[in-house]
Order: sequence, then C-alpha cells, then structure tokens
Amino acid sequence: MKTRIIAHNQQVVRFDRESKEDISPSTLSLILKYVKDCLPEIKAIILSDYCKGVITRDLVREIIKITRSEVFIAVDPKVGHFDYYKGVSFITPNINEASFGSGIDIADEETLIKAGESLLEKLKCSAVLITRGEEGMSLFENNGRVTHIPTFARKVYDVTGAGDTVIAAFTLSYSAGADMKESAILANHAAGIVVGELGTAVVTPKDILKSINSQRNNETIKTVKLN
Repeated sequence: MKTRIIAHNQQVVRFDRESKEDISPSTLSLILKYVKDCLPEIKAIILSDYCKGVITRDLVREIIKITRSEVFIAVDPKVGHFDYYKGVSFITPNINEASFGSGIDIADEETLIKAGESLLEKLKCSAVLITRGEEGMSLFENNGRVTHIPTFARKVYDVTGAGDTVIAAFTLSYSAGADMKESAILANHAAGIVVGELGTAVVTPKDILKSINSQRNNETIKTVKLN
C-alpha cells in the first residue's frame, strides 16, 4: 500500500507498507511459464525492478535463457541488483543508479561517459540509457556512439511514472522498428509530458507528435563516437 502526501499540487512524501521477500519457487515457475507462452507473440520484455521481491536473480537468468537473445529485454534497475542484469539487452538507470552500478561517482560529463562505458562492459548489453533529470538523458550504445538528449519538459509538477514512461516508450518504439537514438528521443518527449501532469499520466501518440513539433527548432541533441 502506497500513501502519498500532496501539498500545493506536489507530492511531498510517500509512505509504503509492504513485504519485500523474494517470490517463491512456485510463483517463479508460474511467471516463467507465462513468459514462455507469450514468446511467439512478443518482441520485447520489460523487467521493471521495484526491489519488491518479484525481480530475482533466478528470474532474470531464466528469462535470458528461455528467450535465447530472440527477444529484446529491457530493465528499469534498482540499486543493489545490478549483478542480476548481466546479459539483458537494455537498461535505464538514473544518475544515482548508474553511479552505484558502475562504481563511478557521476559529477560531470567525463565521469558520466566513464560510468556509461563501464555499465556497457559489465552488463554486456546493447545499450544503456542514463536518465539525468533536468539534464535530459544520455544513450550509450555498444557501437561506441553516445547521444546526449536535452530534456523536453516545459514544466515539472510530478515525476511519478517518469521512469516507467521512458522504458515503455523506448521499448515500444524500438520494437516497432525505430533505432536506438530515435527511440530515446521519443522516450524523452514522452517523459517530458508526464512530468508536467499531477500524479500518474498516460501519453498518447498525439501528445508526443505535438511535443516533437513544438520542440523541432530547439533541439540540441549531440551524438559523439568514442574510441
């Protein structure tokens, strides 16, 4: 149960009542059976790790094994679980999570680059998308390309659901045929929309197109190729 305290249209604090014990072996088997049943019809799986006991080391390992690299596996990570994620396709840490996962304190662009490269190497994934709050996001691809995307948010009322929006929009875009950079740009627009709404919000294709058109002349996206 989550209890949110709201003041002046902004969330001040949240109280959680919960159990964080790992899922039982029988529950793990049920989840894996469901994944296997879905495989013929899906192109991607999102593992959204809330540190509540569902995303376990065994679950991630078995999903990677049964998909055999044929399905794009995206992870929204949590501090303390980075060793679970080796072998997934894509991961979306925020600055704090990326600092923890890489062991590098991110304080500027140089340390940001080092952290992104470190995560790519440690996790053996195709890409890492580090979300940076008001600084936007940075996409690290395993081909050595790094793309810095500024935030497209015009106003920030509530960051609830922003991370979920990023990974959902990116994964859907990539699965539909966009490349990594295009998917990250679309995800950034989607996140910029939801933080401008109070509470959790739903982004429509129309909303994203409107955001893209309004920012078309203001984008300062920078892509560099690392050695």
